[in-house]
Amino acid sequence: MAAMTSTGSSTRGATGRPLLNRRLAEFGTTIFAEMSALAARTGAINLGQGFPDTDGPDEVREAAVRALRDGRGNQYPPGPGVAELRTAVAEHQQRWYGLTSDPDTEVLVTAGATEAIAAALLALVEPGDEVIALEPYYDSYAACIAMAGGTRVPVTLRPRDGGFHLDLDELRDAITDRTRLILLNTPHNPTGKVLTRDELATVAALAVERDLLVVTDEVYEHLVFDGEHIPLASFPGMRERTVSISSAGKTFSFTGWKVGWLTASPELVAAVRSAKQFLTYVSAGPFQYAVAEALRLPDSFFTELRDELRAKRDILADGLSAAGFEVFRPQGTYFITTDIAPLGEKDALTFCRSLPERCGVVAVPSSVFYDDPEVGRTQVRFAFCKKHDVLTEAAERLRRPLR
Repeated sequence: MAAMTSTGSSTRGATGRPLLNRRLAEFGTTIFAEMSALAARTGAINLGQGFPDTDGPDEVREAAVRALRDGRGNQYPPGPGVAELRTAVAEHQQRWYGLTSDPDTEVLVTAGATEAIAAALLALVEPGDEVIALEPYYDSYAACIAMAGGTRVPVTLRPRDGGFHLDLDELRDAITDRTRLILLNTPHNPTGKVLTRDELATVAALAVERDLLVVTDEVYEHLVFDGEHIPLASFPGMRERTVSISSAGKTFSFTGWKVGWLTASPELVAAVRSAKQFLTYVSAGPFQYAVAEALRLPDSFFTELRDELRAKRDILADGLSAAGFEVFRPQGTYFITTDIAPLGEKDALTFCRSLPERCGVVAVPSSVFYDDPEVGRTQVRFAFCKKHDVLTEAAERLRRPLR
């Protein structure tokens, strides 16, 4: 995966040895930090980073205030997470997917999904193990695989007919005797691809046949506009080999709280907890109580959230199409991937760095999400988790200079 700027690999200590661990030498400042700083400096509309510009439900925020005032979570919470949240996660899995989880042994609370992914990979991957991931992928995947000493093996989602597609034969061919784990993300960031039941069934069959573990990042589980979200753990033979990860940030629009969780068999949870306890150990005590209440909100909250974001997707997608971008309309998530080649542009990074000055909008080059940047050289990702008027204004700005 291409790093944006390399800060540590060339910085040497008194011994002459590079200060940064060589496993992280290829990773510099994340593209999100660079583009958010660019937005702040120029005053541009930031459609680069996937955070909402409004807070989530008032009742959830007030639940956090109550917990703070009542002294719940102000000191170290239990290592696995507060019992109320672990129970709420188990109820959520049963309510939405019919999956039964023991809150005491099969649920682990983490500092967002990012820590859950890091802990899972550190726990389950050893040096030399191969980890298959769908490319383009969220940048922390590559870093976490590297920190675990694993070797990442990308399977690329290819754009076609207005969306991205998984080649199951390519996935099958990527598996070797060294493959330990498949890192799966559905709904998929950045492409918005939602894996179908048939695709998931094939992944499950391959995992069982080759005795592989699977870590699934499902943080956008409630943001599916076309199709449906089906947990891989629900397929035959997958319960004992799947770590399912989600979080509160994307569903409830409190990304700063960093409350995530995973569900898995007792053996897998125990393994991941062994790594997690030496990362944050615990975090977000009062917010855990609030998220427990959030997970019990009525179905109408989740459907209204989905419908609202679908409408926002369409506002921005239509605006980008009118501006001349090739638009791959996402089936889920917060993000739209576009191709800038129809605009006469050849390099997404250069384009994104110039976009704030050209029209006052910030986006992210998808090329940084590929091991080979050339594959995504002309792809640009926009976030649509913003207010309607912000998206309308952004679409108007994009149309003016780019026609």
